Amino acid sequence: MDETDKKILRHMQKNARVTISELSSEISLSMPATSERVKKLEASGVIKQYTAILDPDLLGKHLMALIFLRFDNPKNGDHFASLVKDEPEIKECYYITGDFDYSMKIVTGNTESLERLLNRIKNAEGVVKTQTIVILSTITDTPSVLPY
Repeated sequence: MDETDKKILRHMQKNARVTISELSSEISLSMPATSERVKKLEASGVIKQYTAILDPDLLGKHLMALIFLRFDNPKNGDHFASLVKDEPEIKECYYITGDFDYSMKIVTGNTESLERLLNRIKNAEGVVKTQTIVILSTITDTPSVLPY
């Protein structure tokens, strides 16, 4: 990947719906060459998918939290993974090192819906400890990695 590919990616991260014409103009490359580079970035998997980033507040999701949890036995993580995939309020879930086994980012409507979700999580087989941290404000939230 060269600097031109990185320029393409930076522009597409700002607006994935940019036309090839606009993109080629921005990076000073012909339309066919720009189009070919975008296709190669897609085919190689560097561009994984195109998606719409929604505003949680406008959808009634006014509360974000981080939940950390620990199991009594690592084998309980397999069942937990299927529970996580069925919970639409769990935006991210990571298997981590340290004092806890998993970290989750939650986006939900309010404290009541957070409490219901937390109770479902706490009732998962083998969960021995949770820690919940409510997010007061967001300093940065970049939905994708940046191509440097």
